[in-house]
Amino acid sequence: MNLRTENLGVSLDTIKLTVAAFLLVLGITAFYYFASLSTLIRVIGLLIVVGAAVAIVYQTELGRLLWQFVTDSRMEVRKVVWPSRQETLQTTLVVIAMVLIVGILLWLFDMILMTILRFLTGQGG
Repeated sequence: MNLRTENLGVSLDTIKLTVAAFLLVLGITAFYYFASLSTLIRVIGLLIVVGAAVAIVYQTELGRLLWQFVTDSRMEVRKVVWPSRQETLQTTLVVIAMVLIVGILLWLFDMILMTILRFLTGQGG
């Protein structure tokens, strides 16, 4: 009996997700179909349809897991120690300097290899 309940739950979740996807497709289609109406009205209608689709998805197990992931992610982002403006500026300047140095070294290496190749092939003499 328990297995049957789980199968029914999975099929209901699948139906709910399908209905939500259908609502999204219907809302986007209606947005472009009613192009003669005001953009504000079309956007409000689209937002209502998207809100309904999100509400339907939230009623599924996948939706609840996704929402839990989002809230956990927000909590983790709050724990991050962000660098100060001065640290960010210094790090950016170091990266730019290193890119320039490596670029110049690669350009010199390319010039040396091209000179050696021209000497070995007898071109450019």
